Amino acid sequence: MRRNVQILGWTLIWSGLFTVGYLAWQLYGTDLVNARVQAEALPDLERRLADAGPPQVEEVEQEGVVVEHVLEDVPGEGVGFARLRVPKVGLETVVFEGVTTPTLASGPGHMPGTPLPGQPGNAVISGHRTTHGRPFHDLDQLVVGDRVEVDTGIGTHVYEVRESFIVAPTDVWVTDSRPGAWLTLTTCNPKYSARERLIVTAELVAGPNVEYVQQLQDAAASAA
Repeated sequence: MRRNVQILGWTLIWSGLFTVGYLAWQLYGTDLVNARVQAEALPDLERRLADAGPPQVEEVEQEGVVVEHVLEDVPGEGVGFARLRVPKVGLETVVFEGVTTPTLASGPGHMPGTPLPGQPGNAVISGHRTTHGRPFHDLDQLVVGDRVEVDTGIGTHVYEVRESFIVAPTDVWVTDSRPGAWLTLTTCNPKYSARERLIVTAELVAGPNVEYVQQLQDAAASAA
């Protein structure tokens, strides 16, 4: 009987140590790995941006006015293609294409099927809040009017926050397309939980395609 109690005791001790170790790895170990990945990805991104060359430009006529639409090719899965900056919370991070588990472990990921940042529609970027570098840890501090900047191969796209709200994980409508040019940032909520999703939406106010987007909106308003 005593031996059984000892075995049970040691089993509980080792189980507790394993649990504590696993939690410590998730909260801090993954941050260290992410820091190394980001450090390696940043020089690659800077070379990618420097070597981008002249972008492809499409001339579009709207209401008798010809405006330029600056195009950009969608990168491959897992490629670091953009730099996201949020001055309010001191965030500067490489953004990768895709939202698979390995990709999000490297940094925020752009959701395939949504436009790239700077293009018309609703560009969606998701990121971790409490592990893997916790890039979106302070996303809840953003308020209306705060700036969000994204550098891609065609230039810098500047957004202003318009709204911040909480939804259920099943509320995928937040990724739907919308008129204008938008950036939607998504992360888990509350901190240390995946029970909900924190959503921050921001509207394009400056960048290579801001005039083109405005012409699209004007044309849509005229047709309504």
